[in-house]
Formats: sequence, C-alpha cells, structure tokens
Amino acid sequence: MRSRTVCIPPPSSETDSPLAAAAHPAMIQQTRTSSSGASVVAIDNKIEQAMDLVKSHLMYAVREEVEVLKEQIKELIERNSQLEQENNLLKNLASPEQMAQFQAQVQTGGSPTGNGQPAVPAPTGTTQALPSSQSSSTSA
Repeated sequence: MRSRTVCIPPPSSETDSPLAAAAHPAMIQQTRTSSSGASVVAIDNKIEQAMDLVKSHLMYAVREEVEVLKEQIKELIERNSQLEQENNLLKNLASPEQMAQFQAQVQTGGSPTGNGQPAVPAPTGTTQALPSSQSSSTSA
C-alpha cells in the first residue's frame, strides 16, 4: 500500500503558474496519492494504538477479576472445610436415635428443624463441645 515514487519538481518559477500544474499532472497526482496514503497510514496507526489500549485495559480488568475470583475460591474452600469439621463434630455428638430421626427427615424432604426443635440438640453437659474459635472465626 505504501509505494513511493520520486518526482523531481520543475524549477520553482514553473510551479507557481497554473500552466505549470497542467503541464505536470503526474506531480499533482503524486502529491494527492502520497498525502492520502500518509493520511490512511496515520489513521491505521491511530486505530492500532486504540486497539492496543483497549486490549491492555481488558487484560488488566481480566487479571484483576481473576485475582478477586481466586480470593473468593480460597475463602469458600476455607468456609467449606470449617463447615465439614462442624458437621463431623455434630454427627459424633448426636445419638443414634437423633441421627436416625435426622436421616428420616432428610429422606422425606422435611426440614430438619421444621418442628421447632433443633435437629441435633446438644446433650446435657456438652454445650461447650465446640471451641469458640470455630463458631466465631467466620467473617463476611
């Protein structure tokens, strides 16, 4: 697209007259072509710069979002681990009758706490079985 031809202009006295322009149409055409070609190249360069800018902004935004999502995944994994530990502890503290009642409620689709009573009430004397760090360590 960028082809350059060299045109040697006539002496300055000839280029000042309208007849000189008519006598050298190749020179006029070359001037129009090179200026429009330069204009097209300049526009192409601006478009390319704008696209590079958009690309860099998008990449930055994507990297930032990935970091946020990684942090959320990490927090969810920690929360899941805490809940699994709590679940295992509650299963160990529950009596076989309570576990059977709970399983029956889960299988029938009923809410484990639908009857107004806790699904797995803590046995007397074991209310401090959960360390306070487990129940208060979750943060939003």
